[in-house]
Amino acid sequence: MVFWIIFPISLSLVSFIGTWTVYGLALANTHVCSLSDWGSDNYCKANHTTGCCMIPTISSSGTKSPENSLFTATINAGSFLFLLFCIFHHAHIMERHRCHSMLSKFALVFGVVAALGAFTAGNCNPGDLALPHFFGAAISFMCICFYTVLLTSLTGKCVLTGYERALYPLRIVSTVVQTIVTICYTVLFAQHQYFYVHLSAIFEWMLSINLELFELSFAVEFCFFSSFMISNLLTKREEEKRLIISMS
Repeated sequence: MVFWIIFPISLSLVSFIGTWTVYGLALANTHVCSLSDWGSDNYCKANHTTGCCMIPTISSSGTKSPENSLFTATINAGSFLFLLFCIFHHAHIMERHRCHSMLSKFALVFGVVAALGAFTAGNCNPGDLALPHFFGAAISFMCICFYTVLLTSLTGKCVLTGYERALYPLRIVSTVVQTIVTICYTVLFAQHQYFYVHLSAIFEWMLSINLELFELSFAVEFCFFSSFMISNLLTKREEEKRLIISMS
């Protein structure tokens, strides 16, 4: 049903519009430095947190009021939609290619943990609850890497749309970018010099955009999705029921 393509499109748009709106509000209120400002001398340091701007990461953009409320709402909505995205994609695999159910289940686990990590990060303000915020964000980034790898692998193994010949190489590129940039972001985020920390913020925004494009590509699969697949995931198949009855 074509109706289902609204779902991956909504997931991508909520994340994209929400995070960039939060950044715009934070920048307008001088709560974060500009992404294009590579030589700021007014960024906040450990002993200097007032009258300055923070490194323009996605998290720091949503630290202060009034943009922190929109940040939390965006992450909550994105986490919930991503969780449903993982479940629906797994249902599609189970309906069309049950032989790859184990690989799809592994992907589902990583996707669910990534959604929970993002939910934790979004509801723990980094200014007040830094440890759970960064722990949730780290878990989310790590699990998303594995999730994209597994979904790309499933794209190569399962014919769901007939367009896999075009989608598979695109998702390979997206997965490689997600993995490499995640590693670079992690390394640079731990540095203290402004240039490197600012570069880590650029990488974080690249991760966000790359993931949104990756999710958007699944609009093709969702064109072939149906509500019947969800019901199959929640109830036993008729042949399985008959087998259980015959064995009892």
